[in-house]
Amino acid sequence: MHEPIPDAQDEPTPVVRAVDLGTARLLPDLDRPRAWLLTVDGAPQSHLDLDDPGHLEFEYARRLAHVLDVAAPPGAPLDVLHLGGGAFTLPRYAAWRRPGSRQRVAEVDGGLVELVTERLPLPAGSGIEVAVEDAGALLAAAPTDSADVVLADVFRGSRIPAHLTGVGHVAEAARVLRPGGSYAANLADSAPLDFTRAQLATLRVHFAELCLIAEPAVLRGRRFGNVVLVASDAPLPVAELTRGAAADPFPARVVHGAELTRLIGDAEPVRAAAGLPSPRPPSGAFDLA
Repeated sequence: MHEPIPDAQDEPTPVVRAVDLGTARLLPDLDRPRAWLLTVDGAPQSHLDLDDPGHLEFEYARRLAHVLDVAAPPGAPLDVLHLGGGAFTLPRYAAWRRPGSRQRVAEVDGGLVELVTERLPLPAGSGIEVAVEDAGALLAAAPTDSADVVLADVFRGSRIPAHLTGVGHVAEAARVLRPGGSYAANLADSAPLDFTRAQLATLRVHFAELCLIAEPAVLRGRRFGNVVLVASDAPLPVAELTRGAAADPFPARVVHGAELTRLIGDAEPVRAAAGLPSPRPPSGAFDLA
């Protein structure tokens, strides 16, 4: 497909391209001059404002950003491993908030990486290194005690690959993190939250401290939506995360301690080597209308 290169004076126009894992679309945000929505096979993957990397349109991205915000004193650089790339929204956010951070990003879709780096190039000197590689493989190859934060936001279409959901994956994340580091994962689930409960039980095998961030409507089973899990071997900054989540345009709750233990209930860790696929979203869950 021929794609005209837009002139700087032209109105932004959608870009459609076949990538390795489907059809990617870059859709201009009509409310923000240099902002774009990335979808793959119709499922939203990323939203990015090139002029304002601090603007996070998706609520789950805000929640993952809260984890980055409290991982170290303000402005201090971090070593971050990102599992899942999309338009590199969160790596750009971390580079903006914490100059000097060293970040590696795993994105398995080489065609998508080519599209994003061509149309939405990373700023010079960002400290962001992108590897066209499976997230699990990059995690397994990472040195021990090499990351302050591991962020997992990996979706094939609208589902999480099963091999990134078991105890083996969590063990690798725990190995790569430095003492006191944090692992955060974006999930999508709905009542009765069986997938979320199993993922929490899996994290509990290797991490002593856990919390969950989600909108009340998702926790109450009223709709399918995102759930962010956070884990560490050290006490989590729950109060700071709670303040950040409560201040979001769509406020979220932070569940931890005894309430989280009750939520996990009798859920068992995912020990199968193949992992456990995430639930298929209901029809219309990610409609863009």
